[in-house]
Amino acid sequence: MKICIIGASGKLGKYMIQHALDRGYEVVGICRERSVSKLDAFKGRITIIPGATNDREIIKQAVAGCDGVLTVLVPWGNQHYATGTAQAVLDFAPQDARLIFSCGWHISRDGKDVNPPSLQREEKITRWLTRIIPFIDLDDQVEACRRIFASHTRWTVVRGSDLEEGESQGLPVWSRHVGDPILASNLTRRVDYGLFMVEALKNDALIHEAPAIVGCRAPSALAQAAVR
Repeated sequence: MKICIIGASGKLGKYMIQHALDRGYEVVGICRERSVSKLDAFKGRITIIPGATNDREIIKQAVAGCDGVLTVLVPWGNQHYATGTAQAVLDFAPQDARLIFSCGWHISRDGKDVNPPSLQREEKITRWLTRIIPFIDLDDQVEACRRIFASHTRWTVVRGSDLEEGESQGLPVWSRHVGDPILASNLTRRVDYGLFMVEALKNDALIHEAPAIVGCRAPSALAQAAVR
């Protein structure tokens, strides 16, 4: 399998690269030119295409011939960055490619999610701060996901909880709606977020789903497992 990872030099991106290589996949990574050195550990094992991760020509080149595309949607700045990235992937990825996108719990597909108070406070603070300094645009990520949900591609949008570093605990569990009891712990190992993204490539049950994930060893996940 040949895959493209957009946003390869970030923490999540590097975990996805390693999971993909462990499975014998051919990996093409896009990252900003100044971040290429962050991928030195994978030198000779992956193809790196330097460039902005919302550059349409860069994305067109990188996704050509790929069976899957893993995209880290980042809402940086006020230039519709996430929307540009998502639209380019939707436009240029091969027709039958699996498209896996990452975002946060604040994204809702059907409006039935109930965000925890901590996330609601965080979003309010972020929106207030960005009125002063436009370093992030949450609405851009919302629009990006709206376009993904409306597309006829083979997409999955993986909505991540709060993240922590640490050894892998295994494949995270998921639910369709934030607020479901299994997600109450709101914590996932970042390495396992990457694992879920890579595993989704071959999980057709996740096509046209927006799974909200939590660590499989999180207390809320263990509690639900015990009930079942």
